[in-house]
Amino acid sequence: MGRLLIIVLIIAAIVLLWRAFGPGAAGRSGLVRVPVPRPIPGRGPARPPAPRGPDDDEDFLWRLEKEAFERRRRAEREQERRRGEGGAAGDGG
Repeated sequence: MGRLLIIVLIIAAIVLLWRAFGPGAAGRSGLVRVPVPRPIPGRGPARPPAPRGPDDDEDFLWRLEKEAFERRRRAEREQERRRGEGGAAGDGG
């Protein structure tokens, strides 16, 4: 019975040492940085970009600001046109 226990302990020690220092152990431990694949020149990024929300998208925000500016501009022009029509109608007499 004692010999069986020693054999099991030796096998457990071998497995633990293999897991601790064997191939791929550096990536599992977190102590050593595993290299990230770099993009190949001319082939684009190595992985797709992370999804972004509307608050992170510069183009989306720029389009919103542009549309708001255009709405303000149209409203100002409409007011000027109404002022111009009102003054011209009163001068007719």
